[in-house]
Amino acid sequence: MNNKNAASSGNWQRRHTVVLLCFFATFICYIDRVNISVAIIPMAEQFGWSDTQRGIVLSSFFVGYLVTQVAGGALAARFGGKAVLGFGVLWWSLFTLLTPLSAMTSFPVLIATRILMGLGDGVAFPATYNLLGRWVPLRERTRAAAFNLSAIPLGTLFAVSTTPLIALTFGWEWVFYLVGATGFLWFLFWWPLGGDRPARSAQSAEADTGPGEPEHSRNVPWRQLLGQKAVWAIIIAHFSNNWGLYVLLAWLPSYFASQLDINLRGVWIYVSLPWVANFLMANVVGWLGDRLIASGRSVTSVRKSLLVIGSGGPALALLALAHTQSATVAVALLTLALTLAAFSYAGFASNHLDVSPRHAGAIFGISNTAGTIPGIIGVALTGILVDATGSYASAFYVTAAVYFAGLAFYRLLGTGKRGV
Repeated sequence: MNNKNAASSGNWQRRHTVVLLCFFATFICYIDRVNISVAIIPMAEQFGWSDTQRGIVLSSFFVGYLVTQVAGGALAARFGGKAVLGFGVLWWSLFTLLTPLSAMTSFPVLIATRILMGLGDGVAFPATYNLLGRWVPLRERTRAAAFNLSAIPLGTLFAVSTTPLIALTFGWEWVFYLVGATGFLWFLFWWPLGGDRPARSAQSAEADTGPGEPEHSRNVPWRQLLGQKAVWAIIIAHFSNNWGLYVLLAWLPSYFASQLDINLRGVWIYVSLPWVANFLMANVVGWLGDRLIASGRSVTSVRKSLLVIGSGGPALALLALAHTQSATVAVALLTLALTLAAFSYAGFASNHLDVSPRHAGAIFGISNTAGTIPGIIGVALTGILVDATGSYASAFYVTAAVYFAGLAFYRLLGTGKRGV
């Protein structure tokens, strides 16, 4: 009895360590991908890039990111999330370090480097969801998923607030040197402290597969997963929400700098507040989602209700943003948009763990493949629209329309019921 309790206590402590280190991997991941959205301002001035070329640079990362989504889920199922996540962080950190040299070599070499960097980033979320599905009990999964996803706005906030200071003090090259080194530092903690799954106990059975199910499966039932309407609802919702996320991640600094005439030294102040609000709300809605489910509300109704706020709210705010020329009003609307967008973290973004905890990493790999496409199309299209119209209004209209379309599809087909 004592040994069992001791094991349970050990698993409790270990799983929180794993969740925390996954959070920091996501945090570094988003610093890594967002810092160029600020650094590109002095880079474009130095190399004479147009808005269309900026869009190509900002979107090229997502080409590589797209390729390894499904592979990341399959590799995590076969070899374990620990090795896959660790390797991914080392890979993307290496190509982050090489970014300045690539930019100074030629435009095509920079694009190739950003694509290669994306290959490493692509395995991170599938591996993380594989680990959360195995380590975290059902009653804590919404909070764990939302906590991990809250590293997105926190990493973004850190990137947009420190990148201008680093670029102005040491040069834009050091933005990439410092962030790349951070990934290697994270790995020194991850390898000895991370783990693929808890030791066997009552708690680990709950966290990993649930009562009465096989303990472990290295084979992903791809056909069965893709045959579920619930999985397709997640895929479409992921696509539509990421369209908004990636357009704002990539273009907000340039929007404030070029559209509203905010200089590099001051742009971080305007860009930071929306992401602070997103981070704070992300952890609130994680707790709220678990509380609503514990109170007896069905998982399906909770996921759908929260996504109405998480998609519909940002869409309405962006429609209003298209009609303002005031930096103060723009910040207020963007803060509202990203505060409400956080509700999606406890909506579709936790739904992978409901539909199939054992294969959550694989489902995330599928849905994030679709969710990566906006990083290529949406980010590049924004640059083209800004070049063609001289304004961001049309880009905001398109983004709002995509939000509404994804929400409608999820309301129709989404469910919290367990499938495969």
